Amino acid sequence: MAKVIGALLVVGIFGAVVAYFYWRPVAVAPPSSPTANAPAPPTPRTEPSIRFPVTESSETKPLPPLAQSDSVLQDKLAGLFGRETLGRFFYMDDIVRRFVATIDNLPRQTTALRLMPVKPVGGAFVTSRTDGNIEIRSENYLRYRPYVQVMEAVEAKKLVAAYVYFYPLFQNAYQELGYPTGYFNDRLVEAIDNLLAAPDVPAPKLVQPKVLYQFADPGLEARSAGQKIMMRMGSANAERVKAKLRAIRRELTGQAVNP
Repeated sequence: MAKVIGALLVVGIFGAVVAYFYWRPVAVAPPSSPTANAPAPPTPRTEPSIRFPVTESSETKPLPPLAQSDSVLQDKLAGLFGRETLGRFFYMDDIVRRFVATIDNLPRQTTALRLMPVKPVGGAFVTSRTDGNIEIRSENYLRYRPYVQVMEAVEAKKLVAAYVYFYPLFQNAYQELGYPTGYFNDRLVEAIDNLLAAPDVPAPKLVQPKVLYQFADPGLEARSAGQKIMMRMGSANAERVKAKLRAIRRELTGQAVNP
């Protein structure tokens, strides 16, 4: 059985939370529903053969159509996270499409903010300026701690069973994005590997050419959206996330990942 729902939620949670904020110096409004202004699908690309197939679920209950799956997913997620936690952290519309779009975007340069599945971190993004240098203040990283704790509290086996059962919906949503021959589970592994490759930068310098902050180092700024997410959340948070991702990937593929 492919043990990947934990990775899905980890990537989705941190991709949504941190990329949504995307270095704004002030908080921003929640995104609109992805069905209201959905982007044009990308040009279909040739996909390689399936590398990480998902084993069929032993659950025999039929799945709802993708467009009608929110209520079923809400119940399942509430059972895993708790109803209160679910309402606090997640958007409850177009759940499958939001997760799939976010994961697909993480290895790219940019992410679509309105497609994020998780609500943004509260409070303002806090920086300090010393001798012309802009840095992230250490207390800023504490804002992400609740999301780390939610990630670490979820039982992997239950997440795995849920993902395997709902996988046809994730695959359907991935094909809707413009990958008719693509395999979402392979894209998930690719996104995890991309996040694990993010460098540890304890105190990155920033610049603010306009409204949004950027990394002062062009090499860091040129990295994928997912890797920049890992660098923005702070070394301690990133270390905990990476540890979880390595464990999940090991369960998913049967291959160990070097620290």
